[in-house]
This record gives sequence, structure tokens and C-alpha cells, in this order.
Amino acid sequence: MRISPVKEGLVIKDTTQSSQSTKSRKPWIVLGVIAAIVILIAVVFSVLPKGFKTSHEDIGSGKPVLVFVYDPNLAVSNSQTEQMNTARATLGDEVSFLIARIGTPEGDQFIAKYQARPAELLMFEPAGSLTKRQYALMQANEIMHWVK
Repeated sequence: MRISPVKEGLVIKDTTQSSQSTKSRKPWIVLGVIAAIVILIAVVFSVLPKGFKTSHEDIGSGKPVLVFVYDPNLAVSNSQTEQMNTARATLGDEVSFLIARIGTPEGDQFIAKYQARPAELLMFEPAGSLTKRQYALMQANEIMHWVK
């Protein structure tokens, strides 16, 4: 009995159709990924709180102004700005919310002028006179009653 060698044949697959469909899907995948990234960035920016102005020219401009002396080394500073954001969302443009950041030229000038202390809130009437002072932490509802 003699065993004859079996020839193995190569199977050549027609890949032109599958590579064409992959090539035609690739731009759509890239566009989908880009769109997802853009949407994610938009959502993140819409959730971030609005920043506070650090210039103080709004004092005496015809509407009440609340200035918080912000010290980045105090944990209460972050909590107070969160409460100010909540109050600002309710009060809108009725009151200007500003910060005097310790260690900046504008902040240090404001602090010296009004002899303010870290984590202190100062309330100015529309004409620009200082009317109230209080140390943080003031809750949003307290701020809304305080500025009225």
C-alpha cells in the first residue's frame, strides 16, 4: 500500500469587497468619535460654575455688589464660592458677585483699601458704600437674604 502525498491548496479569499467596506466606514467612525468628544466637552463646560470677576469696577455702578475675599489656602473659600454660585443662579443680574483673590494685585489693593480679612464677605450698596461684612461660610439662602 502506497500513500500518495496530498497536495494542500491555498485558499485565496477575495478581500476587495471587505476592505472597501472597511474603508468606507472609517470616515464615519472618525466623525462619530470626534462628535462624541465635542459633546462631552460641551457637557463638561455647561456643568462648570461660572467664574467670578476679580476686578472691582462694578462697585458703585448702580447695583449691589458682594465681594468675597478668596484665599486659595482655605477650604472654606471653595465652599463659599459654591454657595455664591447658587445664590447668583437665583438672583441673576440683580447683584454683582466678585472676588478679591489674595496674592493678586487687584485683590491685595482691595483688601488694603477696605481692611478686609481672608474669607470675609463685603456687601456694597448700589452707590458704592460698604454696608455689611461677615465671615464665611454663608449659605446661598443667607446670601440672598443678606443682599436684599
